[in-house]
This record gives sequence, structure tokens and C-alpha cells, in this order.
Amino acid sequence: MARQRHGLVLLTGATGFVGGAVMEQLVEAGYSVRALARRPETFHPGPEVATWPGDILDLDTVVAAARGCDAVIHCAADYRLALRPGEISRMIAVNVGGTGNVLEAATRVGIRRMVHCSTVGTLAFERSGRVCSEVDMARSPGLLPGPYKRSKWAAERLALRPREGGPEVVAVLPSTPVGAGDRRPTPTGQTIRDFLRGRIPAVVDTGLNLVAVEAVARGHLLALERGVPGRAYILGDANLSLREFLGRVAAIAGRPPPRWRVPVAVGLAAAVVSEGVGRVRRRAPVISLTSARMAAHPMYVSSARAWSELGWRPEGLESALRQAVLELGPGARSREA
Repeated sequence: MARQRHGLVLLTGATGFVGGAVMEQLVEAGYSVRALARRPETFHPGPEVATWPGDILDLDTVVAAARGCDAVIHCAADYRLALRPGEISRMIAVNVGGTGNVLEAATRVGIRRMVHCSTVGTLAFERSGRVCSEVDMARSPGLLPGPYKRSKWAAERLALRPREGGPEVVAVLPSTPVGAGDRRPTPTGQTIRDFLRGRIPAVVDTGLNLVAVEAVARGHLLALERGVPGRAYILGDANLSLREFLGRVAAIAGRPPPRWRVPVAVGLAAAVVSEGVGRVRRRAPVISLTSARMAAHPMYVSSARAWSELGWRPEGLESALRQAVLELGPGARSREA
């Protein structure tokens, strides 16, 4: 039986990949959950969760949703690396303006505790592949590639800035979550899907950190309960090259791993062409400059602070990868069946 805790938590982003996993963990842990949803008629989380209609871009609805809550976990974000022309302003409005609205709502109604879901993308990674920690946050957003990372950098700074009468805020920085429920999918889920459909014959020589989405969700709860206000906690598990990552996916799906590597410069050139085609057709590029520039800096991280201060342990990565393959690769599903 789950250990019962007292308190009502307002959750934003419950319809998303990470937010949905956080919602399940909150319910399992015995919290009461109020989920803010833009389209509540299409969101059916079950009787344990109270759905509240609203949008983080609408301050009044966020304030109304926050009344009576004891804490807030803010997971809502616009997470895309490839954008159509004209979409950058909305991403900034959602990621930065939406975070400001959640902070303002929490302040107005007297919520004392908040967890802000950021990303390791706010860190200043290096070409050398040096393992980064929370102290390596980029000095300015201009040093980061693409509007997603830059907007999340600004949102994280805003969330952790002391606010008179505002909530105590703890930030969590997930690395690259994988697992069940990546339905839209995220850029990582799309990479898995594209590989399983034979669309990635070669890989760029880069790296990333993978973590099970359920472990990320547990990290949110531990941050809520144990996190030091004003601090950020990286939630990551395995540092892998892109070739190793897709090699694991290939092994699960019973497919050959990627055979060829291409230099980062080739990926950048392909992205420039793809971005140009996207502008002409007014579509998101197949290969974005953001993702190509990210590839030049392997995203390796350490979660030592979360281990020592939160008691967090990343678990279940292999199972999470298997679930992702089952959901994102039709050929893999038939093999499992």
C-alpha cells in the first residue's frame, strides 16, 4: 500500500511525457493531484486526478487552479527542436511566460513549495565531452543552440530567482528521458522511431545521457519533499554515444546497429539545406540546425547531487528502452507479440 501523504499538488504538463509519469508517481505516493489541462475533454487520467481546465498562458486560469493547493510541479513546456517559421515566439511565450504565470499564481494564492522541470540543455556542454554538473549552467542563453534551450535557460533562471512572498522553488534537470508514454513523440522518441523505420543509416559522432522516465518522475517527488530551495538537481543515468544508444535500440528490436558515422560538419551542412527547404515550404525542417549544433557538444552529465541530497537512484533504463521500442517501432511490437 502506498504511504499516504497529505497535500494537494497542482501539476502542469500532465498530458505530456514527463508530466504524465509524474502524475502517476504522485497518485501512487498518495498525493491528491489537480492537473491543469488545456483540453480537459480529451484528457482522462482516472478518478484519482482532478482535471482543471486552463492554460499556463492564461494567468487567471492558473490562479484559479492553484487555489487550495499546497504545492505545484511545473512540467508544461514546448519541447521541440525543429520549428516551422514563426513558431519561436510561441515557444518563448510558453516556456518563459508560462513559467512566470505559474510563479505568479503560486505567489498570489500562498503556495509555499514548487518544483520546476527544466533540462540539462541549460548547461554549457563542451566539444570535449566533459561530464557536466549543475555548476556548469551556461552564463547566457546566447551560448546555447536553438530557441528551446535558450527559452528553458531563461525559465530556469526566472524560477530560481528569489521572489518576495513566492514559493520555495527547486529545479530538476532531466537528461534524455525514455520509456512508455512518449506518444507525440519527443525528439528522442522520434529518433528511435526513425531508426526503427530505417531512416537513420548513419550516426553523428556525439553523445547524450539517457534516463528512464519513471526515474525522472521519482526525482520530481524527491525534489518536492527533500530538495533545497534555490538549487537544481540533474536527473540522468547512462552517458552513451549516439552509436551506443541506437545500438541498444537495435539489440532490443532485433535489428543491425548503425554501420556508419558521419562528421558533425556533414550533419551541419545537411541541416542548413533542410532549414532552407523548410522555410520555402513553411514546414519544420527534417534536420534542424538546433539538433545539428547540439551534436557538436556531447551532453554527458553527473547526477551526484541528486544522489547525495535527494537520495535519488536512477533505475529501469533497460526496461524503459524496451517499452519505448515497443511503442515506437511497429516491427519491434510484432516481434514481442
